Amino acid sequence: MERAFLWFKCAAMHDPVRPVLKRPAAIGWEAKFRQVDLVIERPLQGEELLARMKGWFTVDVKQAKEVIQQYGKLKLLDEYHLVVETEGEEAMTALAEKLAATFGEEMGLERLVKKKLA
Repeated sequence: MERAFLWFKCAAMHDPVRPVLKRPAAIGWEAKFRQVDLVIERPLQGEELLARMKGWFTVDVKQAKEVIQQYGKLKLLDEYHLVVETEGEEAMTALAEKLAATFGEEMGLERLVKKKLA
């Protein structure tokens, strides 16, 4: 299994940026006849986080998601980092090439290096 960070060009500043989850989504309820104090916090999933970036990047996030899903899966690593996960190095290389062909310099990957335990 291979993992990589996804880097995008920011639509406002044109710097390379990558989405991260700063805090979980808070979901609650409003009742008609009483007060409900229950709030559930949960992190967004990888696809949800990327979808919420619509308009913040110079690429169409829906198109980016479609390309990524051909080769791997979007995941939230450690409930913070948005990564793409592929079955192997060949799929990651093919994804990197497809992203470069489709988006050019607007989007890219940064592979995560596997560390061996001593």
